[in-house]
Amino acid sequence: MSIYVGNLSYEVTQDDLTAIFAEYGSVKRVQLPMDRETGRVRGFGFVEMSSDDEETAAIEALDGAEWMGRDMRVNKAKPREDNRGGGGGNRGGGGGRNGYSSRY
Repeated sequence: MSIYVGNLSYEVTQDDLTAIFAEYGSVKRVQLPMDRETGRVRGFGFVEMSSDDEETAAIEALDGAEWMGRDMRVNKAKPREDNRGGGGGNRGGGGGRNGYSSRY
C-alpha cells in the first residue's frame, strides 16, 4: 500500500516528509514528483511504510494537519491508471460524405 500526500509546500524535501511520517513507523520510500518545467516539487508525494498499521496510523493522524503552512491531504493512494498509448476518445473519421472529414 502507498499513501498519497497532497497540498504540500513547494519547499518540502524527501527528508522533511520522511521525518514527519517516521513518527508513525518505519518509512520505506518517499517519492516527490518534480515539475519538468520549473524543477520544483509539484505539491504532492507518495510515502510507503513498513506495515499497513503504520500507514493507517499516519493517515489518521496527518490528514488535515497543518504542516509547513498548509493543510495536508493524506489518504491511501489509488492505483495509477495507465494513460500511455491508445490515443483519445475520438478515433473515428468524421462527418462528411463518403467518410471523408471536412478538415484538411
